[in-house]
Amino acid sequence: MSWNSVDAASLTAAELAGYIDHTLLRPDTSRQEILTLCGEAVDHGFRSVCVTPLWVSTARQALRGTDVLTCSVAAFPFGATPTDAKVYEARGACLDGADEVDMVVTIPAVIALDRNAVVVDIAAVAEAVHVSQATLKVIIETSMLTDEQKEFACRCAVDAGADFVKTSTGFGGGGATVEDVALMRRTVGEQLGVKASGGVRTREDALAMITAGATRIGASSGIAIVTGGTGTGY
Repeated sequence: MSWNSVDAASLTAAELAGYIDHTLLRPDTSRQEILTLCGEAVDHGFRSVCVTPLWVSTARQALRGTDVLTCSVAAFPFGATPTDAKVYEARGACLDGADEVDMVVTIPAVIALDRNAVVVDIAAVAEAVHVSQATLKVIIETSMLTDEQKEFACRCAVDAGADFVKTSTGFGGGGATVEDVALMRRTVGEQLGVKASGGVRTREDALAMITAGATRIGASSGIAIVTGGTGTGY
């Protein structure tokens, strides 16, 4: 299903749940919290759980035999590590069982419009992730960028072989906006998925992002989103 074929307002709670990466990326997260997260994802039919690399193997084991994917992160939340470190972290997450990896771009290179640096960085991680048949999402941290830089980052992600572009880490001083999701969708066309993350806390928030072009929602408020409540987290 392509993004523009979706009548977001008509989505049932179960259909909306299929868009959600149920997220828990706090540095003080416990094993029990990860197990609870996985149980919630199964109960509600979320697309994935998104956890730090430390917890990938735990989540993978807890989700065995279910349809819920395991997603992790690389160079999170700053993107301020060398490419080889990003590759190592992403490869390790995949070896531990991650189906998807959300990496953070090198933000200064995006701001400088340094195409070679950005494409080489993303492409190296994409190659490592795709060897494991996993999916790569590229976090561009929209709150730190101008529209020109956002478009540039998205074009680099396309050229580097990424599978998704993603708005935000949720730790960078801003989250997803409808305007940014629409800009990202226009830039990547139908070639890539678009993940809206950060500040999506209600069903209405999620539907607005999907209408703008999002094909995935990253949120710690997934339960509130699908049950009609208002979340307070990432």
